[in-house]
Amino acid sequence: MHSKLQHPELPGALAHGARLRRADIDDVPHLFTLEQELFPLDAWNLDMFLAEITHPTRTYYVLERAHASENFQENPDKKNAPNIIGYCGVMTVADTADVQTIAVLPEYEGNGYGRAMLAAMHRRAQDLGAQRILLEVRADNPRAQNLYLRTGYTHIHTRPGYYDDGTDALIMLKDFAADASTTTETT
Repeated sequence: MHSKLQHPELPGALAHGARLRRADIDDVPHLFTLEQELFPLDAWNLDMFLAEITHPTRTYYVLERAHASENFQENPDKKNAPNIIGYCGVMTVADTADVQTIAVLPEYEGNGYGRAMLAAMHRRAQDLGAQRILLEVRADNPRAQNLYLRTGYTHIHTRPGYYDDGTDALIMLKDFAADASTTTETT
């Protein structure tokens, strides 16, 4: 089981004091609940989450609120809820990584949390030897597409009807080597 302490590969304090940490098996019920809320059409089942969290090629992170009492007056139903407001996961095999999932509760969007989670997954993938990272994103999710484009991904393919409701998936790629050469050229 992973420790709930901050890991050295993770960014420091995020906006509003939120923090990112490695997920562990104890987080699965909370992640499953968030998944049902955030992706009602494409939600993973509980067994899939358990398999993902425990798989040796996967690394999952959770994004936590800074204070347990935050926003309780606005939403008293969440008084006993865990502090998890987002999560993400990456699979790394040889020189290729794949973003398995990334999500932030809508009320916390726009604070840079998605970018921070992508950065953590990129660092982890590179630490494990990945030269590139792929992801799928719904064609009807322009907000996520824009985040990926801003962080160096390019659209390389479309999978028609990929999702259960018939929505296409855009396949996007980020080449870490290209990023490194661009950074070197501009410094």
